Amino acid sequence: MSPAQATNVWVPVCCDRVMRYNMFAPKGGAAYGALVCTVCNKNVTFDLESLLDLNAYGEGARVLNMLGSPKPPKVDRPKAAGDATLNDQTL
Repeated sequence: MSPAQATNVWVPVCCDRVMRYNMFAPKGGAAYGALVCTVCNKNVTFDLESLLDLNAYGEGARVLNMLGSPKPPKVDRPKAAGDATLNDQTL
C-alpha cells in the first residue's frame, strides 16, 4: 500500500453489528447500493454517479473509504465505554 493511500476505512455499524451492503443494477436503469441493518432493517441508499467537483456538495465534502460486505460477520461490535456518545442511535 502506498504512503499516499489511507490505511483506515469506515465500517458502517447499526445495532452493534456491521451493516450488510447490497448493490443493484437493474436492466436499463442506474445502479445503486444500499446498506441494511440485519437487526432493525434500517437502510441507507447510495446513488452511483461519476466523481465531479466536490465543492458542489458543500464545504468540507469528502470522499470516504467505506467497507461494504454482502455477508458481514454476525458478531456484536460494542463500543468502548469511553465512546458511549458514539453509540447514540440518533446520530
